[in-house]
Amino acid sequence: MTRTLVLAMAAGLSVAAAPAPWTPVRAQTQPEASAPARGGTELSPAQRRRPQERRPDLLRAYDLDRNGVLSLAETKSAAAKRYDDLDPDLDDSMTQQEARRRSLATATFREADTDSNGAVNKAEWLALVERRFQAADPDRDGTLDRAELRSDRGKAVARFLR
Repeated sequence: MTRTLVLAMAAGLSVAAAPAPWTPVRAQTQPEASAPARGGTELSPAQRRRPQERRPDLLRAYDLDRNGVLSLAETKSAAAKRYDDLDPDLDDSMTQQEARRRSLATATFREADTDSNGAVNKAEWLALVERRFQAADPDRDGTLDRAELRSDRGKAVARFLR
């Protein structure tokens, strides 16, 4: 008897777990959000942005006091961190080989190497950053705003930060 009761209960549970045949199936009226339309040719809004818009915003990333402009001190601080990234052995002497491995332009390396010893130390690096910062600051207020950062000279400063 217990055996019959157990079999009946097991059969009842399996029937209860199965969906009823009269339950309507949900119709998909819209394509999934992650699936691209038209055979994968549609771009998402993030993919449609221009490459310069995908980069992190310089002011948001490096404006430490959140006043809407980059000061020379903020720029030098970010450039010093970048120098440390470019000089992986942290010996305060970035060689041309280290610079090439990190995709630093040869002309920039030569411009920074003021003593022509084939290596750039952090002081030379920050001196070049300061010269480029001053060139990008036409109003001489000691800060770079968005418009100044968008100029060609401002973009030259931005390369030291990224």
